[in-house]
Amino acid sequence: MPLLNKVRTAASGGFGGDTAARSLSRLRLALTLFFALDGFLFAGWVVRIPAVKQQTGATAGDLGLALLGVSAGAVVTMTLTGRLCRRHGSHAVTVATAVLLSLSVALPALTRSPLALGLVLLVFGAAYGGINVAMNSAAVDLVAALRRPVMPSFHAAFSLGGMVGAGIGGLLAGGLSPTAHLLGLTVAGLALTAAAGPVLLRHPSPAPPQALPSQPDARPGAPSPSPAARRTVLVFGVIALCTAYGEGALADWGALHLAQDLHAHPGVAAAGYSVFALTMTAGRLSGTLLLERFGQTRTLVAGGITASAGMLLGALAPTVWAALLGFAVTGLGLANIFPVAVARAGALAGPGGVATASTLGYGGMLLGPPSIGFLAEWFSLPVALTTVAALAAGAAVMGYGARNAGASPAA
Repeated sequence: MPLLNKVRTAASGGFGGDTAARSLSRLRLALTLFFALDGFLFAGWVVRIPAVKQQTGATAGDLGLALLGVSAGAVVTMTLTGRLCRRHGSHAVTVATAVLLSLSVALPALTRSPLALGLVLLVFGAAYGGINVAMNSAAVDLVAALRRPVMPSFHAAFSLGGMVGAGIGGLLAGGLSPTAHLLGLTVAGLALTAAAGPVLLRHPSPAPPQALPSQPDARPGAPSPSPAARRTVLVFGVIALCTAYGEGALADWGALHLAQDLHAHPGVAAAGYSVFALTMTAGRLSGTLLLERFGQTRTLVAGGITASAGMLLGALAPTVWAALLGFAVTGLGLANIFPVAVARAGALAGPGGVATASTLGYGGMLLGPPSIGFLAEWFSLPVALTTVAALAAGAAVMGYGARNAGASPAA
């Protein structure tokens, strides 16, 4: 609580306010850079998946199994990273996992078999899962200290990093080998970590979120959420899963769909994820305005319907440009569903609800790529991608069905 009082004094312009404000501003900038780095490195990998698939001689099913390594590594690490953050601090864990992610992104290009690819993707997935948990933990503490709802800006930075990473990858895909490209990403990642990491390491996490009186869990003796509230939290967690499934599927399979099914140039195929990331970034930057104007339920339902229509176009369109338009519409639709679902879960059950919905959401992002791979092996990649549309439509239906659950003034 003393730290919380100091933050309040600083925020109100009291003694030491300038120093505290500058410290929080530096922390916010450093964390924003790490979110952007995460998206940049991940996108740099996904746009080279077609080339790595060809290099390893993997079938669609083989690639799906290999991509399962990302999911397995991330899930295992996510269960451990929370403990590491409590023991060593979320800032130190963020920096350490950023180094590991930067190093591991180069490994897929060095493989020559699907088995080897799957093994190195275990490492990459572990780093990816770890940095996401650590960064979000650090961001939650910073949001609490700032007393401002700036969390969407961090996720917009992730999307912007993904857009830039995919755009650069598209420019390099035609003339640079995957090995050279991914090694370049390693150098860039280590350089940014060296620049932004010391800011996190010098400053401990600010006021912990449990110090906020607005959170139910912070009050001693506060009642636990009712069974009905827990069930509704699970509904919003499934909504987050449905939409994150689409984000993961497009990240790993969008470029391959354009290149393999529509015979797009490698650079144009790589632009598919860039277009998706661009519209998702725009949607997240405008998310606060949409929520204030239309409310959470309308934003969620409209987003699900929009994403469903966009993905049907992206998966089944006969031309490259129509598919790219579908990807763009899908990004707009999916942009704010995940944040809305997590916010509604938090209104119902506090931080525990946020944790449940976020975990299910990340699970959907990790589940999407291997699921698409298996379905593509059994049917075809365009048919497999229509499951993204089906789940987005399901999220809209569930969101409308839960429209009266956990209504709060914050909505």
